[in-house]
Order: sequence, then structure tokens, then C-alpha cells
Amino acid sequence: MLLPLQLDAIQSPHMITSAKNQRIKDAQKLSRKRHREQTQTLLLEGLRLVRDAVESGVRPQTIFYAPTQLANAPDTADFLAQLDKAGIECMPCSEAVFAALANTITPQGIAAIVPLPQLALPAHPSLTLILDRVRDPGNAGTLLRSAEAAGVAQVLFAPDTVDPFNDKAMRAAMGAHFRLPLRVCAHWEELEPLLPPHAPCYLAEANAALAYDQVEWRASAVLVVGGEATGASQTAMQMATPIAIPMLGHTESLNASIAGAVILFEAARQRRRNVL
Repeated sequence: MLLPLQLDAIQSPHMITSAKNQRIKDAQKLSRKRHREQTQTLLLEGLRLVRDAVESGVRPQTIFYAPTQLANAPDTADFLAQLDKAGIECMPCSEAVFAALANTITPQGIAAIVPLPQLALPAHPSLTLILDRVRDPGNAGTLLRSAEAAGVAQVLFAPDTVDPFNDKAMRAAMGAHFRLPLRVCAHWEELEPLLPPHAPCYLAEANAALAYDQVEWRASAVLVVGGEATGASQTAMQMATPIAIPMLGHTESLNASIAGAVILFEAARQRRRNVL
């Protein structure tokens, strides 16, 4: 365990005490999609997310930390010391500066600039998830988290879908971005070649006649989940067979992320047990 006073031993420049510091201003710009795309980097915040990235093989470019916040957080301080020992730049910040940098209500005292994840897509994906017009970052992140847990091979973001690297989507995904291949497609023409040839495609739809657990999920397949407010696009509806989750109560439909998770884990159940 790293004692609080040992934070002083980290090899770093003088503490950043102004939010006008150029390093801080550049890091703040990463909250905007355009700047993330230009720099091919993003800002992660919090011990869990930064550690997930590092444990997945990502090497941070820069670490920002608030020594006063880490004084009573030995796990975070120990992790920070390991990063410093690995030669990663660790920049101390005053508590006020770190609060200006952070996007969360209760900052944990550590943030990192890392490269945008670009995991290679599988040559023969067994199960593909398409997010189509899912515009809520929390839903998108939760779907990524569920997809990774259910063994999805790749996730494709169709046009008019939220940026997967939005800070809220990143937090909701709990590190799935660094373990699950994904691609953002500006046009359906970019997306279609990434799908396995001849694989059946299904669309989560509240009023469909075919139930999700009547589908054969053991072979290569594609699942499309549309947005809660707008639903799926015409392109998705034309290419996919609608499937529904039967409702026993009076609820008409489920949240997009919950519906997606239910269907994905049915696919995982079939693949695990190899039964319908």
C-alpha cells in the first residue's frame, strides 16, 4: 500500500494550479466529439475506468491527478505510483483545477488521456450488435457493457446514433470499449460489408409476432436495437426480421438497453447450452 506522503515521490512537474493551463484546456476539449476525432484521443475519469483501460493493454499518454483527493485513497495512489514507475507522465493538479477538468459530480482525483480504442474487427463474427438511432449515451454504454458480457463479437454504430466515446457512454460501458471491437459508420454502405454474409438479421420490436426466444441464435446472427424515442431506421426495418419480448404485465415496451440485454443473454444461453 502506498502511504499518502509517498505521492510526493512521483516524478512530475510542478502542480498545475490554473484552469487556464494549456494542458488542462486541451484535455477539456476532449469532451467534444470533433476534438476527440482530430486528436484520436479521449479523456477517461475515475480509477475504475482508467484501470480497466490499462489492464486491457492501453498505455495512457498523460495522467492528471489531485494529490489532496488521493491522500485518503490508497488504492488509487498505489495505481498512480505504478503508472509513474512505468514512465507515464503524471501531472499533479490542485483540487480546483481537477474539478474544472472533471465531468463527474464527485471526482475521484484521477483522469487519463488515452488513444481512442480501435480493436480489430473479427474476420468471422458470430454475433453482431447494431445500435441504430440510439441517441441516449447511457443506453448506448449499457448496451456495450451487456454486449461484452454476453459474448458479442462486434458492435456497429449505425448513422444517427450517439458517439460511443461520449463521456456518459464511456462511464455506462464500464470499460467495454477496451475489450469489445466497435465501429462508427456514418452511412449504411460502410456498415453492410462488416456483417457476416448470409447471417440472419433481427430487429428488437415491441409488437413483433416472433418471440426473441424462438430464434435460433447458435449460428452467426445480427441483432439491431433501435432508439427508444425514434425507433429503428427504415434501412434497418427493411433488412431485419422483427422480434419481440413477450410482456405479461401492462408495460408496452422495455428500455432499449434492457431489451437488448434480454435478447443478447438469450443468445448467450443458447450458445452456452447449445439448446433452444
